[in-house]
Amino acid sequence: MAESMKKWYVLRAISGKEAKAKELIDAACKNNPDTLGKSICQVLVPTEKVYTTRGGKKVLKERNLFSGYVFVQAELTGESEIFLQNTSNIIDFVRTREGGKKPEPVPEAQIARMLGAAEEVTASDAVANDYIVGEKVKVNFGPFTGFNGEISEVNAEKHELTVIVKVFGRETPLKLDNSQVERE
Repeated sequence: MAESMKKWYVLRAISGKEAKAKELIDAACKNNPDTLGKSICQVLVPTEKVYTTRGGKKVLKERNLFSGYVFVQAELTGESEIFLQNTSNIIDFVRTREGGKKPEPVPEAQIARMLGAAEEVTASDAVANDYIVGEKVKVNFGPFTGFNGEISEVNAEKHELTVIVKVFGRETPLKLDNSQVERE
């Protein structure tokens, strides 16, 4: 079957179950290469990598770009359309607003733009490293919560700061993550 006949379609899925639905569709295509394998080409659940703070540490996580949606490149035959609609965790195809009976294909330009956005690594949830040496900060996480200090060193690559705080009248350097301090 010609590649040009295959178009991109959007499936509505149960939120949080997109990866499982993709796994089920891929497995069915692998098990039925003569039927489903020929009509379904690609299944995507676009994700992005984001940094989040959990327990005072930065963690790299994958987050769905389009929660509740699975993208499928396929030539819709009667069998493949019925299979996709009846797959576990899939609700239905995204259809036209006028209540159309046929699934609406997504333009290639939108898919290309979406794939480009999915490949970017973002640090939108990470705390920006715009602290400077000499700046006054307050520790907001860890054993020194509530202590005030002054930044003596900034490590932009590791998003770490060295903060000098007074403990029992003595200056003590602390290595802290950017997310563990706030400006005074």
